[in-house]
Amino acid sequence: MSRVADHLAELTGFRDRDALDATLVSALHDLLRPLDIAIYRIVGEGEDRRWFTRARIAAGDRVPSADPLWADLSALPPLSEHPVRQTCLRQREGLMLDGQPALTLLPLDLERDCDAVLELRTHSPLGTEQLRLISSVLRVYRNFQSLLDYSERDTLTGLLNRKTFDENFMRSTVPVPPSLEGRLGLRRGGRTAWLGVVDIDHFKRVNDCHGHLIGDEVLLLLARLMRGVFRQGDQLYRFGGEEFVVLMRCDDAAAAAIAFERLRSTIEGHAFPRVGRITVSIGFTAVRPSDTPTSAFERADQAVYYVKQHGRNRVESHAALVARGDLVEQRLDGDDVVLF
Repeated sequence: MSRVADHLAELTGFRDRDALDATLVSALHDLLRPLDIAIYRIVGEGEDRRWFTRARIAAGDRVPSADPLWADLSALPPLSEHPVRQTCLRQREGLMLDGQPALTLLPLDLERDCDAVLELRTHSPLGTEQLRLISSVLRVYRNFQSLLDYSERDTLTGLLNRKTFDENFMRSTVPVPPSLEGRLGLRRGGRTAWLGVVDIDHFKRVNDCHGHLIGDEVLLLLARLMRGVFRQGDQLYRFGGEEFVVLMRCDDAAAAAIAFERLRSTIEGHAFPRVGRITVSIGFTAVRPSDTPTSAFERADQAVYYVKQHGRNRVESHAALVARGDLVEQRLDGDDVVLF
């Protein structure tokens, strides 16, 4: 019992979802000694959904491994390669398959859209006490996931909140060494982090003309469109009001511009109930090695301000605006100050 208590204490000691999944896998591996244990989550959209490894300990491993957040989606296994996992999630209940080895699968997200599964391979089928132990640990895991959702997510849209952005920025933007690109499944050059600010044009008119309930529905639908446009690993935030932030990795400025233009055109082409057409102004910047969350955000926000002052409904790069002479960048005391 003391081992179980120790693992439960460790499980609830992190406020990081990646660490939480790795700790869950490590705890159950230590308690049950399976041949292989892993958490797999569905990523992607439509017909191109894939299995993403959140945490796994295979035979001979000492610590969990995982797919990189910015891995190329096409390199991940498609759903059709593992139909048993799909059955487990569809039925929303555990499955046990005899064999050499025996296979046990359990859905993780019972109170939300069920898109993650815990998979164990063992020498022989798990017994009643072992299954009861797993069930108890998973209850703690799910309860703690709910607490993280409450503290880290915007209550309306379900996107990450501004407080989480400040906490995650440095970890999410650390450059990936070239030597690790191949091993992590990243394309060459895909090491740069990019930050974009998305601002809804004339959102005050929506609230004034249609009321705040319709305004909230616009924000909810826009968040849903953002999830459909961006990839697994791209971090989406609502900063409050009509302002959103995207933190992602891309090959270069052209690739980042394409991603943000895809979002802009998707939103412009969507029919919002009662409102009709909505547009957004977007500014983005590369994250520099010396950046703080504030300095990177301010550059992207200055690009958004420029767009707002020059017609709205388009995407602009801070660096491109400076290169064209539309913004003038000065450096004072090591900080970037943009005058325009």
